[in-house]
Amino acid sequence: MQLELSPEDQAFREEMREFFTTKFPQEIRDAVIAGEELTKEQHVESQRTLNAAGLAVPHWPVEWGGRGWSDLQRHLWNDEMQAAAVPLPLAFNANMIGPVLAQFGSQELKERFLPPTANLDIWWSQGFSEPDAGSDLASLRTTAVRDGDDFVVNGQKTWTTLGQYGDWIFTLVRTDPDVKKQAGISMLLIDMTTPGVEVRPIELIDGGHEVNEVWFTDVRVPADLLVGELNGGWTIAKFLLGNERVGVAPVGTIKRVLARAKQLAGSQLDDPLVRARVVEIENELLALELTALRVVAHSEGGEPHPASSVLKLKGTELQQAVTELVLDLAGPAGLASGDGSGVPAWARHAAPTYLNLRKASIYGGSNEIQRQIIAKTILGL
Repeated sequence: MQLELSPEDQAFREEMREFFTTKFPQEIRDAVIAGEELTKEQHVESQRTLNAAGLAVPHWPVEWGGRGWSDLQRHLWNDEMQAAAVPLPLAFNANMIGPVLAQFGSQELKERFLPPTANLDIWWSQGFSEPDAGSDLASLRTTAVRDGDDFVVNGQKTWTTLGQYGDWIFTLVRTDPDVKKQAGISMLLIDMTTPGVEVRPIELIDGGHEVNEVWFTDVRVPADLLVGELNGGWTIAKFLLGNERVGVAPVGTIKRVLARAKQLAGSQLDDPLVRARVVEIENELLALELTALRVVAHSEGGEPHPASSVLKLKGTELQQAVTELVLDLAGPAGLASGDGSGVPAWARHAAPTYLNLRKASIYGGSNEIQRQIIAKTILGL
């Protein structure tokens, strides 16, 4: 499908495509295409390249680096970035704490944190989930008790993605245990070098180290690092999670991976069953892209369209389907580990990528939750 664009929007798309394919570091794009895990330095170089061109945080307020784009332009920016294998700006910075500080932060916090957040001079971690507070986030038990000019924080966070790189962590804490659980939560910004903060790695099924536990033991946090109002953290959390779910259908990425899978398949495409799988993914991807455009068209200046949940659901299912296809195309070579002497790099990366993306149907609101939202808001059940 070729989206019919106005001349202005078509020129915008071409401008984005030219930048991402000709002015962005090729070695980073090659690493993404190969399915390699990017280093911290590559993430930083990527975001700083985008930020220097005004393309890291276009959705922020203009005074803090935003571009004032329409929802369609933001969609085109996102789509072309994915298609070109350019890493998306770090979500914790660009889509989470940045918009939160712009909306709820004091002027002092904005001036102190927003410029380095956009440029990835500060790497932010997200301190939300706990062992007994995942989907039921309001049940969190990490406490922050006021002591003079500080809060004293004790507790544990888990599934902290890339927390091993974190400089600061935006953290939900319980500041009032005697009220309804949603009403007693606040958000604090915590320097991860503060005494009492400990990051412990969690090894994943693919053998990688992507997520962590973060422990707080009598961590003293200056009270001026409170975001928004005391006990106003639940409102902030809902705002943040709404931003987290923007762009949840990675159409550009799936298109790129599927096109590469067809190149890699070679003679396996002579098998009608393989061809049928490819065509099925292509058809569902077309439907997903149309739905994404419909959501964009109905979200301009207002609340997101209820079909956003469809994007999350089908987007993650198709991510998983295309990585499963690549793994099956790799065959026994997909079990190679280490340098996998004699095994193509794409085949060695196939299994870890497949295993890692099992997470996609859980994060950002599990697919079970999305089905409930669809049933209520779209089907009226």
